[in-house]
Amino acid sequence: MFKNITFEEQSSNNPKITKLLKNASKKGNGIGKPEFLISIDDERNLLIVVECKADILKHESKDRDKFVDYAVDGVLLYSSYLSKEYDVLSLAVSGVEKDNVRVSYFIQRAGRDIVEQIFGNTLITIDDILAGLRQDVAKRNEKYEELLDYSQVLNNDLHKLKIKEDKRSLLVSGTLIALKNKDFYRGYIELPSNKMLASALVDTIKEQLVDEDLQGDKIDRLMENYSFIKSHPSLIHKNKKKELKDLRDLINEIDNKINGYSRTYKYYDVLGQFYIEFLRYSNTDKGLGIVLTPPHITEFFTDIVDIKTDDIVFDNCTGTAGFLVSAMKKMTEKCNGALNKEENIKKNQLFGIEYQPDIYPLAVSNMLLHGDGKSNIISGNCFDEIIINTIKDKKPTIGFLNPPYKATKTKKSDVEEFEFVLNSLNCLEKHGLCVAIIPMSCALAQKGERLRLKEELLSKHTLRAVFSMPDELFHNSKVGTNTCIMIFEAHICHSVRKNTFFGYFKNDGFTKRKAKGRFDYNKNWEGIKNEWLDLYINSTPKEGLSVVKKINFESEWCAESYMETDYLRLNNGYFTDTLLVYLSFMFANKLTNSVSSAKYTNTKIDLKINKWQYLELSNLFTITGSKTTPVLELEEYGCGKSPYVTTQATNNGIGGFYDFYTEDGNCLTVDSAVLGYCSYQENNFSASDHVEKLIPKFKMNKYIALFLTTILNLEQYRYNYGRKCSQTRMKEISIKLPAKNNQPDWQFMEDYIKSLPYSKSL
Repeated sequence: MFKNITFEEQSSNNPKITKLLKNASKKGNGIGKPEFLISIDDERNLLIVVECKADILKHESKDRDKFVDYAVDGVLLYSSYLSKEYDVLSLAVSGVEKDNVRVSYFIQRAGRDIVEQIFGNTLITIDDILAGLRQDVAKRNEKYEELLDYSQVLNNDLHKLKIKEDKRSLLVSGTLIALKNKDFYRGYIELPSNKMLASALVDTIKEQLVDEDLQGDKIDRLMENYSFIKSHPSLIHKNKKKELKDLRDLINEIDNKINGYSRTYKYYDVLGQFYIEFLRYSNTDKGLGIVLTPPHITEFFTDIVDIKTDDIVFDNCTGTAGFLVSAMKKMTEKCNGALNKEENIKKNQLFGIEYQPDIYPLAVSNMLLHGDGKSNIISGNCFDEIIINTIKDKKPTIGFLNPPYKATKTKKSDVEEFEFVLNSLNCLEKHGLCVAIIPMSCALAQKGERLRLKEELLSKHTLRAVFSMPDELFHNSKVGTNTCIMIFEAHICHSVRKNTFFGYFKNDGFTKRKAKGRFDYNKNWEGIKNEWLDLYINSTPKEGLSVVKKINFESEWCAESYMETDYLRLNNGYFTDTLLVYLSFMFANKLTNSVSSAKYTNTKIDLKINKWQYLELSNLFTITGSKTTPVLELEEYGCGKSPYVTTQATNNGIGGFYDFYTEDGNCLTVDSAVLGYCSYQENNFSASDHVEKLIPKFKMNKYIALFLTTILNLEQYRYNYGRKCSQTRMKEISIKLPAKNNQPDWQFMEDYIKSLPYSKSL
């Protein structure tokens, strides 16, 4: 197992290492003798150095200059010598009892004086060490899942301590800020009481904020949020119950689990994702209209604009600063190690505004924890003229935002999402790019204030692209809003001759698992993202994924409105499945006594889809609504033979059978609330709300009807909670059908269905 790993004690057989340690004695007068030296054949430029102390109080001195007496001090002394030729991973371990050990990890790259602390404060495997040093994506994701599991544990622990939901993330962020302070990090475990520890924690938070050179009023506002730590009974008193954790235990776990991950995998929005997880479990903030963006989408935004090292990024709805963290990550990666440039990005090229007082400290702390040097997050209203002018003076070139989503459709005081988009665009330089993720209902607006705002947007700016996003993108935030990403070019009015790119990007590869949330468990996202970007950058239409279209403010801004249905995927199986589902419904509800797979005829018929023609649906059917009948009213009539059609997509849409009907049968029904599910109703029926009728203008039988339901159910990709299958939309679509002399070939459709398995049972 360890054939490529060499463990050496006190000295090394490697002449290069021996030479480097020649003058590295902790007493300053001879050869250095580390506790252990570990080298790995596959990592020849890496050396792991270990120093141990039996006494946990001898872990680290204040100035790290007591080389003989303290583990951290000694191991970093050896690192200073060995790093002249090697990348050195220093490991300091203090204590002898398994449950009472202190561990610290440091990395010092070859030829550099900078020493950086990484990982957590517990012993980990060499595999995990190497994965962290390589920034291994697969290992990062594995550890990230463990981190999110811990978020539930931590949330439960804080719930037991009666810490309110809006304070929990503050406690986490404040602890992480305090742990950046060397004195607090080294000494908190020795403080004799919880009350002293809570006081020291708050004082250290303020000290760190002062050191970060934040403005005085900003510090005061932040400290108002963190001050509860000093007075909360569960944090300042010793908890007698075993299941309740003390503040010291919480700090130690947060350092190990969250801080350790954050130090190892830089620029990943740990606090933002933690807040999302807290909302998943507490579910109390939905009314605020805050929708926190998943980290893979914040990173995707930086790829959409192909962010450059000289861009100035602005987020007028900062939230927990996920977009700014991702921008910082991508921009610094492109600096290729130019430290001055990295420093300038962190200090002068990232700006945000956050209005919510309970979210603002999370944004500031998140930026500070990711080393931005100076947090340029403004607490205030992005529509305030003074704030707008302040941002304009910075000359931002990129705008990222996920605005607050309107809590209700009727409350006029709510700010429209498009107003935040206009606000961002207003602050950008000419030709700057604004990328916003907003509800799909904004893109579909055909009337009212949203339509007026669409007109204003196109009169001042260019709509480059709109991406329809996965329906459950915000599942982890327990928000069911259907969203789209819009990309605008600032201060160039939209030309009627300009094509806009529309992406039907509904599958990002993420899947759900019970109690785990929605994540990229199968590692599909990277490949999917690259395909999306290629299509967008090259404005490439692709069947089932993208289309380009000239639009105006009255148009629906989404791919679903313009994409052509892929009829070539139709085959005998599609139609046979329709028959089988319909007959299963008939049999299950005792509307037929038996079902067999026998065909009505043995004729083999080729679909010849390439010869089909598009025909307007409104020319084939009268498209109208049905009368809504409440279930309570039906129950008064009692059970019977007339089906009750609902918006469900199972059991042929039937929710029960009653001795009452309002609608004539032999028609198609369509759910206009959810998926646009189409079914054939042979018998007279009653209906719930949002059930539309397609009454044939031709002589329809069950064979033709089941052919048509198969075709119409191919259109379901166009519809969701954000874009419903309304009568208006159905009156505007055309479907492709077998035709003869520019008319539907009804006989062909009937004959084809009769040639399929199960057709004899219809």
